[in-house]
Amino acid sequence: MTRRKTSPLSLRGIVGLVAPILSAFAILIGASSAHAFESAAREFIIVDLTTGTVLAEKNPDERMPPSSMSKLMTLYVAFGLLKEGKLKMEDAFTVSEKSWRMQGSKMFLPIGSKVTVAELLRGIIINSGNDACIALAEGIAGDEASFANLLNERAAAIGLTDSHFVNSSGWPDPNHYMTARDLARLAERLIKEFPDYYELFAEKEFTFNNITQGNRNPLLYNFAGADGLKTGHTQDAGYGLTASAMREGRRLILVANGMASMNERADESARLLSYGFTEFQNLKILTAGEVVYELPVWLGESATVPVVASSDVMVTLPRSASNKVEMRIVAAGPALAPVAKAAVLAKLTINVPNLAPIELPLVSAGAVEKVSGFSRMSRVANHLFTGP
Repeated sequence: MTRRKTSPLSLRGIVGLVAPILSAFAILIGASSAHAFESAAREFIIVDLTTGTVLAEKNPDERMPPSSMSKLMTLYVAFGLLKEGKLKMEDAFTVSEKSWRMQGSKMFLPIGSKVTVAELLRGIIINSGNDACIALAEGIAGDEASFANLLNERAAAIGLTDSHFVNSSGWPDPNHYMTARDLARLAERLIKEFPDYYELFAEKEFTFNNITQGNRNPLLYNFAGADGLKTGHTQDAGYGLTASAMREGRRLILVANGMASMNERADESARLLSYGFTEFQNLKILTAGEVVYELPVWLGESATVPVVASSDVMVTLPRSASNKVEMRIVAAGPALAPVAKAAVLAKLTINVPNLAPIELPLVSAGAVEKVSGFSRMSRVANHLFTGP
């Protein structure tokens, strides 16, 4: 095995050694390695969206009643249909008696009226309208039960591995559940796949039927960079929030649930996001195509092949660990010719105290052909006496 080990590097040393990880390599620090962090939330997770790194978490894989945060799945399905052209903002749906009678948070839809998709989306996002969810679900799928089936199909397709939906609004039901990790994955999908529609989450108020309601997301009013996503509350769930904020080009996602009051939700959510922004930083480690190491090649027309990262690479690290980072380049041994361009030949491992090792693939920068005929026999003979 061929190894190159660096001594512990300062922050400046890391960048100087190789100098830029974009989302091509998702770095996920597992539950056992995410920083321990006490919180009033019963479940929470903080994720850096650029690298996928989990900064802190508590019970992120526990099934929980997601309350109105599960409306994000209803919105995901609607946004997808809009993007595909199967639904239009100006489409209008008739408000059924079921929608009109729905309790909890409401948009106050008049029975029998026609309401546009654009209005229903704002009624769901800003007003958290349960009636709006049913009207949208019935307009899309005919009835809410069929729409719930659609939610489950889409959830499975995008990797929400521990979520199940029985309605469009998050109305309490023992068979309606999500996890904090699944909600974070869903938030990431909404942000990345639907940037045009995501802007709706930052709107602070909406007036419908002469009734003006404010957005329930407390971070929109007092947390710099906050621009989404959705609150939730039921007696069993407690107070929850799926939130996102961006500062200096760095976006974090927070899911927190099980808090005791609206004030605690506002304060604790701000504290958790502040922790993520202040205690961690993103570091550019590799630039796509930059030569990291010259790997020996056996029986090749070239004695070595340069290995590189196939795309820019960035990692999220604790600020306190900037002088405790260790990097290694690891390969199984010399490459055997022929070597194809972009073949994975080695990996870069980054070790930080108290975090799981980060591993990044390194690939060949070019192809190396195998030597032939007499040259090959000469190389083999030479290998028998001197090694590769």
